[in-house]
Amino acid sequence: MQLWQAALSTLNPSPTDSCPLYLNYATVAALPSRVSRHNSPSAAHFVTRLVRTCLPPGTHRCILMVCERSDAFASACALARAFPLFTQRSGASRRPEKKTVTVEFFLVGQDNGPVEVSTLQCLTSATEGVRLAARIVDTPCNEMNTDTFLEEIKKVGKELGIVPTVIRDEELKTRGFGGIYGVGKAALHPPALAVLSHTPDGATQTIAWVGKGIVYDTGGLSMKGKTTMPGMKRDCGGAAAVLGAFRAAVKQGFRDTLHAVFCLAENSVGPSATRPDDIHLLYSGKTVEINNTDAEGRLVLADGVSYACKDLGADIILDIATLTGAQGIATGKYHAAVLTNSAEWEAACMKAGRQCGDLVHPLVYCPELHFSEFTSAVADMKNSVADRDNGPSSCAGLFIASHIGFDWPGVWVHLDIAAPVHAGERATGFGVALLLALFGRASEDPLLNLVSPLGCEVDVQEEDAERDSKKRRLV
Repeated sequence: MQLWQAALSTLNPSPTDSCPLYLNYATVAALPSRVSRHNSPSAAHFVTRLVRTCLPPGTHRCILMVCERSDAFASACALARAFPLFTQRSGASRRPEKKTVTVEFFLVGQDNGPVEVSTLQCLTSATEGVRLAARIVDTPCNEMNTDTFLEEIKKVGKELGIVPTVIRDEELKTRGFGGIYGVGKAALHPPALAVLSHTPDGATQTIAWVGKGIVYDTGGLSMKGKTTMPGMKRDCGGAAAVLGAFRAAVKQGFRDTLHAVFCLAENSVGPSATRPDDIHLLYSGKTVEINNTDAEGRLVLADGVSYACKDLGADIILDIATLTGAQGIATGKYHAAVLTNSAEWEAACMKAGRQCGDLVHPLVYCPELHFSEFTSAVADMKNSVADRDNGPSSCAGLFIASHIGFDWPGVWVHLDIAAPVHAGERATGFGVALLLALFGRASEDPLLNLVSPLGCEVDVQEEDAERDSKKRRLV
């Protein structure tokens, strides 16, 4: 006890601190005592960083997480990010036994009772989803091509008892998916649109999550340079997040109809590659003049959201993508960018991000000022902006929205996760926790209900307000 008290007395988080114990067999670490209003109260990013840097070595290790119940979900997902699954290091296959990490939660504060079995199951499902998404994003394209990604989708479908719908290769062209087909037609492994559908009895609304699944992005004929192309295996981060979140959501008793739509392609170079000046007819019925083949994500997502609207009858369409390099400039490395036609959902995304640790900040939504950037003399629109200094991340999202229509009466949410999808050279599994938290009120799970702003009252004027005078229900 004396040693423990001495260790605690050395901790002075600024922003974090740690102290080794017992010849480094154990470490005690403290999180920041305060965070700013645009950060998560759980200090989730510091949790991941501390575990990565301070966890003592060994084959069998234990983490005791002391937190309030409201921070348990974010803390669990943060811990999961510290233990990536993918590796091709030769030494890993020669290890005599696998490493194990046991995580225990000690809840403090007002609601500090024992952790229920259902809560542990929710944390398990969420963390498995985070690590699944991170593994897919970490895996290079020579292994994670469109064929392999489809196998991952089928594997999750089999586990949940769902047979995926798959539209592939020349069938995409025949059925009018000119965006997905045009981007992926030059690759060895053909492009695909895949859908997993969860249709429970008693559902009151239809939700579609649409993920950008560019398994590798060379930039096409508008080719990226030698310094910007490495890391483009991560361009499937949106689809990976949708897969991990869909698996967890269904396992935790999602009550509404939920479709996971995967727009899969490799933006490659070859004799059949799309050329600048080509015009494609997309699934929305609109024509697009290609002026930049490296603006491909919006093309595949345009087909995906159109399908969600026209064929799946979705009331709420959320697309998530590693869409623009400008996102990291607009909202930084840690906050995804949100663009939506709904002030309520913009506020909900920000609140859900703080609750789960996948932080979010809004972009300007103003199609009447920005969409003219895509004006074309020969088609309905171009696929890349005329002025790259005029809100390029906002414009990229508006391109997607235009294919369901700016006057569409449903809710459309766009999440650009280009920067937070990775930290250094490792994927984070970003987006899984955010989707689970954002739509938690459609789940039977009490923990997801606790972290979700949907269905509770949200301030549409101040994104950080917990108490306000003007309230609206979202669901």
